[in-house]
Amino acid sequence: MSSLHEMTAPAKLWVAAATVPAVLWVVVLTKPAVDERWESHPAHFWLVLAAALASVGLGYAVLIAGRRRRDARLFLVSLAFLASAAFLGLHALATPGVLLGKNSGFELAPPVGLVVAAAFAAASSLELSARAADLVLHAAPALLGLLATLVVALAVVSLASLPPLDHPLAAEELDGWQIGLAVAGVALYATAAGGYLALYRRRRARFALAVALAFGLLAEAMVVIAWARNWQISWWEWHVLMLAAFGLIAAIARSEWHEERFSALYLDRTLAGARDVSVLLADLSGFTSFSEDREPTEVATMLNTYFETIVPLLEANGGEVHQIVGDEVMAIFNKQGDMPDHPERAALAALRLQAEAARIAAVHPDWPRFRTGVNSGDVVAAVVGGPRGHRKHGVVGDTVNLAARLEAAARPGAVVIGEGTYHRLAAGAVVERVPPLQVKGKRETVDAYVLLELPAGPDSSGRR
Repeated sequence: MSSLHEMTAPAKLWVAAATVPAVLWVVVLTKPAVDERWESHPAHFWLVLAAALASVGLGYAVLIAGRRRRDARLFLVSLAFLASAAFLGLHALATPGVLLGKNSGFELAPPVGLVVAAAFAAASSLELSARAADLVLHAAPALLGLLATLVVALAVVSLASLPPLDHPLAAEELDGWQIGLAVAGVALYATAAGGYLALYRRRRARFALAVALAFGLLAEAMVVIAWARNWQISWWEWHVLMLAAFGLIAAIARSEWHEERFSALYLDRTLAGARDVSVLLADLSGFTSFSEDREPTEVATMLNTYFETIVPLLEANGGEVHQIVGDEVMAIFNKQGDMPDHPERAALAALRLQAEAARIAAVHPDWPRFRTGVNSGDVVAAVVGGPRGHRKHGVVGDTVNLAARLEAAARPGAVVIGEGTYHRLAAGAVVERVPPLQVKGKRETVDAYVLLELPAGPDSSGRR
């Protein structure tokens, strides 16, 4: 964990803010006259349900981002939020007198859920090696299934009053459970908070600091659960702490640049790592002159007609459509490192793109035609852009630059591929070698090929 003097002034304020709830709780406990009883079951139901829904929203958003970027840290963070949400939901539903009568699950669901969430949070704070991250991603369905099974099991045992929850827990027994869970939870959340404070020190990203603070608040919530008595003012504090933790992260996430909202939490290899990829670039030859003679609405209709077909086609063949700028579309194959046959997929997608474009152009003979370039090789996959906005997870390197030059050299309706792609195609690919290209920015000429045909056999996803 970074020491206090290494933090910025805002970071020190945030860390200080995390101590305020602990101080207030101690004051309330030491002033029994202040710690009055307020037993409002409907208020409890809606407060806890609000915290659970906030946690569900966060968990889902982070899960989607983790899947898109194949980032193990985001996946583990999403499990932490989903675990909190699930057990909080059980706690809300078990509020006595609202939907159900008194049951032991009302007492045990929150600390159990928070400990499960803490385990995922602590794991997420580690800078996982490539092998460890791949293992986490491979185990993702099993981990989600295990979490769902645990939630359902506690719900059934609690609501059906099965052993060991077939009788109300004595105060001593309940205290034993809650204190034991609190000790484990605080240790795990402290590990998580320390890991994210270290991440903040390296990246100076306020999102990492917000996550550290949120996990600190959840650790405090576990302490309050263990020692506060039901329906006292001090007992209500842990509900507020949990809602504050989830609300803080939701507010910070909302203020981040939407395209890479969780980029501050990415593993180092997601944030900037070498990849072997294929890049496909396609634009319309003669687009400028076509636009000059047409109304903007007609130009927009033409572009939408093309892209409504082309974008799904590229995605169906395994490409990630990185951007559409004017009349140009860029797709990346193997950006996540899980597509060994990416040169063939990109080449096949380029041929299919031209076939679909030709079909559309046959109905609109005055529309411009696409020219396409494909190149394969090493890039750096990284988040580029400013710290406060316009961030994008893209690829940079000479492979991308050359793909753009190949696209510019292609004739309308043709696909030009670089040597990096050509030498990795399956035997039987039909190409025409073009004269060595002298392209802008290259000292030496570049070998390139017009791709005419690939061997038959791939299915609609590009697999052979």
